[in-house]
Amino acid sequence: MPKIEILNPGALAAPPATFSHVARASGAEHVFIAGQVAKDKAGNIVGADDFEAQCRQVYANLEAALASVGAGWGNVVQFTSYLVRASDIAAFAKWRAQAYPAMFPKGAPPNTLLVISALAEPAFRLEVQATAVL
Repeated sequence: MPKIEILNPGALAAPPATFSHVARASGAEHVFIAGQVAKDKAGNIVGADDFEAQCRQVYANLEAALASVGAGWGNVVQFTSYLVRASDIAAFAKWRAQAYPAMFPKGAPPNTLLVISALAEPAFRLEVQATAVL
């Protein structure tokens, strides 16, 4: 298992949401997980009009991708999150504030959040990609 440190350097402002500024990993193999969207295993869109349902499905997909390489949430060192509605930022922050403590008891990894004009299908409101270490 690699050594992973989650840090918030004093020289930076405290993160305004559930993420950290820095993750440091040593002795690790890197795993890059493509952006996951709200599709179930059968390819059906989950939560077309329900942002929270999309969050649950996106993170379930990420968890399945991690498990496929023998990893879990504790192996994640960075997320990049894409929203198509700036109005969903608060809901995303709230969802992470509720879900992340159980997923990341040692602190949430860094996350870059981007608001973009569209994702691959109009029903998608969220996509999240991850980098993990083994």
